[in-house]
Amino acid sequence: MATGRGPPEPRVLLCLGALLARWVAAGLEAIIVGELHESITLPCGNISGPRGPVTWYRNNSEPVFLLSSNASLMRAEPRFSLVDSSSLHIDMLSLQDAGSYTCREMRNGTWWFPVWLQVASGPDHIEVNISATGTLDNGTLYVVKGSQVDFSCRSSAQPPPMVEWWFQAHSSPESFGSNLTVTCFTLLLMSQNLQGNYTCLATSKLSGRQRKVITELLVYSPPPSPPQCSAEMSLESSALQLTCRWDGGYPDPNFLWTEEPGGAILGKSKLEMLNRSQLQDGKKFKCVGSHIVGPESGASCVVQIRIPFLFSEPMKTCFVGGNVTLTCQVSEANPPAKIQWLRNLTQPEVVIQPDSHYLIAQNGQNSTLTIRNCSQDLDEGYYVCRAENPVGVREVDIWLSVKEPVNIGGIVGTIVSLLLLALAIISGLMLYYSPVFCWKVRSTFRGQDMGDVMVLVESEEEEEDEQEDAAEEVEEEEEETEREELPKQTKKHGHIHRVTALVNGNLEQMGNGLQDLRDDSSEQQNGSVREEDRPV
Repeated sequence: MATGRGPPEPRVLLCLGALLARWVAAGLEAIIVGELHESITLPCGNISGPRGPVTWYRNNSEPVFLLSSNASLMRAEPRFSLVDSSSLHIDMLSLQDAGSYTCREMRNGTWWFPVWLQVASGPDHIEVNISATGTLDNGTLYVVKGSQVDFSCRSSAQPPPMVEWWFQAHSSPESFGSNLTVTCFTLLLMSQNLQGNYTCLATSKLSGRQRKVITELLVYSPPPSPPQCSAEMSLESSALQLTCRWDGGYPDPNFLWTEEPGGAILGKSKLEMLNRSQLQDGKKFKCVGSHIVGPESGASCVVQIRIPFLFSEPMKTCFVGGNVTLTCQVSEANPPAKIQWLRNLTQPEVVIQPDSHYLIAQNGQNSTLTIRNCSQDLDEGYYVCRAENPVGVREVDIWLSVKEPVNIGGIVGTIVSLLLLALAIISGLMLYYSPVFCWKVRSTFRGQDMGDVMVLVESEEEEEDEQEDAAEEVEEEEEETEREELPKQTKKHGHIHRVTALVNGNLEQMGNGLQDLRDDSSEQQNGSVREEDRPV
């Protein structure tokens, strides 16, 4: 017969295996979960008070003896021990320790207590991958706005853990969901509101153990438009302030100011101050902006400083009691110039202040000075328009003449009267000295034939001449008897006919008529002489 110290007989083990199979199938065993590489204690039933002899078995294909409260029985491994002479304590758990265990107690009979041991591994290590654009010096990841970003989270836990993704921006955390097998997801068109902390949380399904990894992700975007350079006057001093604006990007870009040509570096800030010694008319300054996400060559702009150029009317006139406006136009000034109005005669170097008499208005780089109710003693003289920027100062003088009002209507009437008088004198002289020319001019404007006009004139003159000729013929008949020896005088109507021929354009007859006219004149003179020489 076998002693109590020896191992149980095979027949007993087979019976134990059958009983365990029935209890496991019925779900009567206790479930204990232990951590890999840690210790665990398996209870032998839920009994308080004195315990009888206890023996532990491992249920594989057949029961395997582990240890017993009977000191005569050797334990299978040093890792196994009894706690309170009943519970099984296992050190340094391995994945192979997972399985079914049975506790047999001899107390008022034989009692069997099954225990199911599960060994959980991890999650101890979590690997998070984000397809980021780059990494900062402190390890922070960043991506470009509008890009596609892939996220993945893996753990070496056994069994596979449950993985959850959480996102936390400035508000409360937001869950991206959980999945037991698919641990990757993708975000399309990254925007600024997706910048924040991304947390991968892995939880063991057996032990409930959790491990998480937090990754900060920044969303960067370059400025949407090219940089813009400008030169401005400093409010605190007369120095020149260079400004390079390249807005709309995140984070702020870097700047570099250089002097052109030559490329001498002036500074590396958005605003750069220049003193008077660095300012020359026409000088150029270049700003180069660079952003962490590009473009690689950066972007640049150039600003050129210029002294003001002035334009104005040199002279203006105002009537006493009236209003006048002086205009001053400034161009090419960079930075924009400060425009002032001064008097350089009555009040030298004194800036004119706007009041009820002087009205000053400025539109951009154009300024006007309106003088109301002009006075000759007060307002006549030189006015100065001064334009000043840090590059230089320029001035232009405007002479204002104040005059008494003039009667325009009287002047115009006098001029018209003089013109009419001159026209009448010229017309009279032309009629007196050259009637033929006047008749030709009149015929030209009327579109009539000169011969027709002359015929009418000739007919009127002939009627008068015929009457005179009739009277002369009577006188000649009476004097024929008295002057038979005297040469016969040329009749007056013959002279008229010669003039008529002259007017009608008969050149041959005109020549003969002129010669006859001369002969008649000489004959009349000779006749007069003869009459004087005749004896009484």
